[in-house]
Amino acid sequence: MECRVERITRRFTCCKANIYYMKVVITGLNIISALGLNCDECWSGLSAGKSGIRMITMFDSMKNDTRIAGQLPDGFEEYGARFCKKRIAGQMTRVTRMAFVCAAEAIERSGLDFTSMDRSRCGVIIGAVSAGNSSVEKGTTSRNRIVKCMSNAMPAWISIHNGLEGPSYAVNTACASSAYAMAFGYDLIRNGAADLVITGGADSTINPEEIEGFNQMYALSTAPVDPAKASRPFTKDRDGFVIGEGAGMLILESEKSAHARGAHIHAEMAGYALTSEAYNIMAPRNGGDGMAVTMSRALRHAGLGPDDVDYINAHGTSTMLNDLYETKAIRNVFGARAGSIPVSSMKSMIGHTIGAAGAIEAAATVLSIEHGIVTPTINYDNPDPDCDLDYVPNNSREQKIDVAISNSFAFGGHNATIVLKKY
Repeated sequence: MECRVERITRRFTCCKANIYYMKVVITGLNIISALGLNCDECWSGLSAGKSGIRMITMFDSMKNDTRIAGQLPDGFEEYGARFCKKRIAGQMTRVTRMAFVCAAEAIERSGLDFTSMDRSRCGVIIGAVSAGNSSVEKGTTSRNRIVKCMSNAMPAWISIHNGLEGPSYAVNTACASSAYAMAFGYDLIRNGAADLVITGGADSTINPEEIEGFNQMYALSTAPVDPAKASRPFTKDRDGFVIGEGAGMLILESEKSAHARGAHIHAEMAGYALTSEAYNIMAPRNGGDGMAVTMSRALRHAGLGPDDVDYINAHGTSTMLNDLYETKAIRNVFGARAGSIPVSSMKSMIGHTIGAAGAIEAAATVLSIEHGIVTPTINYDNPDPDCDLDYVPNNSREQKIDVAISNSFAFGGHNATIVLKKY
């Protein structure tokens, strides 16, 4: 019976109780990061192994122990004005504008025409730690403070602007927020409740209060080095992560809907896993056990096994425990194959974009699958003998990728692994 179903249609996956689930594909994506204001610029920088880390110019950081960040290139406001009219831009924080502009360009790139779609079956789910209404935010008044402070403003503005009447909400699970948002969007489509979901995240913690807070937790890099060399995942001399900012957006769509409108399909989202370590508000479970469980469950959810994976986009924060435990977790899950699977961290180039990280890194992983290029872990000059995998040191690599996973492991023990496949 299953074989007959597979012959009849490739749009569905057979499941128990005669329930058929819709295949979820990615028909649009965009990235805004320290390496560029759109997908093309960011991918060019990532594949070239460039660093976007520099001295902070958004405020006077001389009182902070950390004075570097993955700050967006100059000109974001001017660039974004093409997508975000001045009247509504004034009601948004910089973070919300990042989300809005990133989504608008993803929609444009995907060739979407919502007038020809059932808008009640189109949703928006955004990962958001906060709306970014910090001390560096400009233009906040008593008239717009409430609207600017709402983290749900990100999905709200996107849905309002495009007239989308499906589910619209924000997800907050720290550094895994936008990966969680992708998972929830996947479920809506997979279960037949939506045809399309705009999903992703945006964040900026480049402000004196949050940098001071992370410094007090000994989480940020403070080494007196060239800013471009400060983020050093998996190396012996790593000393903490570097704050980044930006946004990542993906258009998730049912295969049926994508085919009906003749959309270009970048890749398939094949599955995911979301877990809670229930262990510590900051530290991962000893030995990376929670991380390993998450990766294993994600592969099972996608109907795949460890032997199927060609590339791992690591969480790779450049902190002592995360990098060590993520390495151990990969060893645990992939066994003898672990050392031969490319594992790289984009955070070496753009910093840690917190709530946006999961979506930015998933979008870049999709591009890796499409282009057959594994992006590198730069600044890998002093290997840690306890971190003993193939971290794609310093230069990108051409490689055929059929299956990849993207990891997000957050404060609070919120873990997520996204599984992506070549379409």
